[in-house]
Amino acid sequence: MNTLKSLITEIGRGSFNALARAITLVENDIAPAAELLRTINTDTKVPVIGITGPPGAGKSTLVNAVTAALVKQGKKVAILAIDPTSPFNFGSLLGDRIRMAQLFNHPGVYIRSLATRGALGGISAKTIEIVDVLKAGGFDLILVETVGVGQSEVEIAGLADKTIVVLVPESGDEIQQIKSGLMEIAQGFVVNKADREGADTYANNLKKLVHHQQNQIPVFKTVADKAQGIAELCEWLLQPALRDNERKSYLLTEKAFKIIQHYRMADVDRKQLHGKIREALKDPGFNIYRFTDNWV
Repeated sequence: MNTLKSLITEIGRGSFNALARAITLVENDIAPAAELLRTINTDTKVPVIGITGPPGAGKSTLVNAVTAALVKQGKKVAILAIDPTSPFNFGSLLGDRIRMAQLFNHPGVYIRSLATRGALGGISAKTIEIVDVLKAGGFDLILVETVGVGQSEVEIAGLADKTIVVLVPESGDEIQQIKSGLMEIAQGFVVNKADREGADTYANNLKKLVHHQQNQIPVFKTVADKAQGIAELCEWLLQPALRDNERKSYLLTEKAFKIIQHYRMADVDRKQLHGKIREALKDPGFNIYRFTDNWV
């Protein structure tokens, strides 16, 4: 218990080493992870910003630019980068982290990559738990960058105080963006790579669409790799998020559902499952539904 208390104290003092140890414990369900989550102060006012959008929109470059701008203001920033889990080695694909290389050794920036662990929208119970650990680390802002694959992007809304959807001029018909549910979860849109042809028209059309919302959603234009439009975006990010209690209860329900789902599935080992399927495939009459009857 004394070791746990000292670990929590060190996290509160801003120790990245203590934070890294705590996250490793939580990510791998190593004792005293369960007690840590029930003891640590997660009820802080640290804003959590979800950054999502389709692949190729420049989310990692935008996160890099936003973080660089914030640390110049003396802010302390945590980045949780959610990477897709490889179906072959069950690990994460960490290529995008190369773009953040210049921030790795900055004393005001903590960067952690996390595999999705099979969660299509990029939000697993482990993501939720790790964000709660980060909340105790004395950060001014926590950025969570998700995989961004289709309609499952809405999962980030249950975790973040503000959700930014990053798009590019080539993203297509704005009406399709509404149909995909993005309008429901976004507190802000970013049209990145705004130096490309058609960016102004795309951003203006998007502004017309969000103008009809009850709470008008801002649309920002950025060129992240040139740091253009980043200052205005950062100013908005640091403003307190407005949320009513009814919405909060729905979001906490989603959060609780993810946690319960994770622990009810805890005895299902993906690697063991893969081994069993590989053996079962030797039977020419293999049927996936009969196979899963033994696991349900």
